[in-house]
Amino acid sequence: MKRLFDIVVATLALLVLALPLLILFLVVRKKLGSPVLFRQVRPGLGGKPFEMVKFRTMSDARGYDGELLPDADRLLPLGRWMRATSLDELPELWNVLKGDMSLVGPRPLLMEYLPLYSALEARRHEARPGITGWAQVNGRNAISWSDKFSFDVWYVDNRSLRLDIRILWMTVKKVLVRDGISAAGEATMSKFTGEHS
Repeated sequence: MKRLFDIVVATLALLVLALPLLILFLVVRKKLGSPVLFRQVRPGLGGKPFEMVKFRTMSDARGYDGELLPDADRLLPLGRWMRATSLDELPELWNVLKGDMSLVGPRPLLMEYLPLYSALEARRHEARPGITGWAQVNGRNAISWSDKFSFDVWYVDNRSLRLDIRILWMTVKKVLVRDGISAAGEATMSKFTGEHS
């Protein structure tokens, strides 16, 4: 039922949002340049790698040494607005249709974090990663890594279609009030360095 729900909702969302997505695509291309879509390999169900796609929110600005500037310096006003409204996540509906992701589940993090997880934290990969999740509606990037993983594992143990619908509704409310967008003192979220971070 969860997979069928994902397919139906993602398909309807892509149909309804086709024009807004096209407009956003053109705006991002004009303001941030190409590529418009940000693609990155992330761990999915069972830790299996997949390519996640989002709208680009950062510039490619580099320092004198040729290295990319910090996120805070590359995250332009358009990117901040897209992240605040979660519009940058909309292309992930395609990942949902492909079966790489679910509408609701633990957010897919970086591949480099995989060896850093404790056995308990690694259980977050027992469910398909989601566009939104229990951790997102309970603090998003404003909570600690420990709390985030606790919420993720709780979701894995308690997932149901009813809970997914509840989380989707809570997500809409969170987006409208723009709550928990970034961690204190960070443009997004601090880097995960291990179980005691």
